[in-house]
Amino acid sequence: MKKQSNLAPIAIFFSVMLVLHLMSSVIFNILPVPIKPTIIHIPVIIASILYGPRVGASLGFLMGMISLMTNTLVLLPTSYLFSPFVPNGRLVSAIIALVPRILIGITPHYTYKSIKGKTGLALAGGLGSLTNTIFVLGGIFFLFSNVYKGNIQLLLASVISTNSVAEIFLSILLTMTIVPRLQKIQK
Repeated sequence: MKKQSNLAPIAIFFSVMLVLHLMSSVIFNILPVPIKPTIIHIPVIIASILYGPRVGASLGFLMGMISLMTNTLVLLPTSYLFSPFVPNGRLVSAIIALVPRILIGITPHYTYKSIKGKTGLALAGGLGSLTNTIFVLGGIFFLFSNVYKGNIQLLLASVISTNSVAEIFLSILLTMTIVPRLQKIQK
C-alpha cells in the first residue's frame, strides 16, 4: 500500500493560517477592540486532530516561524520575546516562538485520541490553546522576567485573564464545529 503524502494538508492549512494571520492583523489593528486573541493556532489544532501529530507539529513550526518573522519585521514593544534578531532579543526568543507552537500540533491529537466524541473535541481544542498560553507565557516569565521593565506578573495575569480566555473559547467552539464536518468529507 502506497503511503499518502501530507504535503497537501500542510499546504492547505498553512494557507488558511496565513489568511487568518493577515486578516487578524488588519482587523485587530484597525478596530479598537479591548482584546486581541490569537486565532492562527486553530488550524494547527484542527490539522493535528485530523492528520496526526506530524502534520500538527509541522504546522506548529510554521506558526512559530510566522511569529518569529513578524516580530523581526514589525517591531513592537514585545518583539524581543519572539525574535532574537531585534534589540534585546536573545536566542531563547526563538525557543519561545517555536517550541510552544510545535506543541500545539501535538497536544490536541493525543487528547482527542484518548477521549473521542464532542467531549474529546472540546478538550482537544481547549488544551491546544492552553498549551500555547502556558508555554509562551511560562517561557516569558522564566526567561525574560529580568528584562521586562515593570511588573511581569501583572502583565502575564492581564494576558491570561483577557486574551487567553477568548482564545480557549474560540478554539473549543471552532474545533467542535469544523472537525466533524471535515471528518465527514475525509470519509
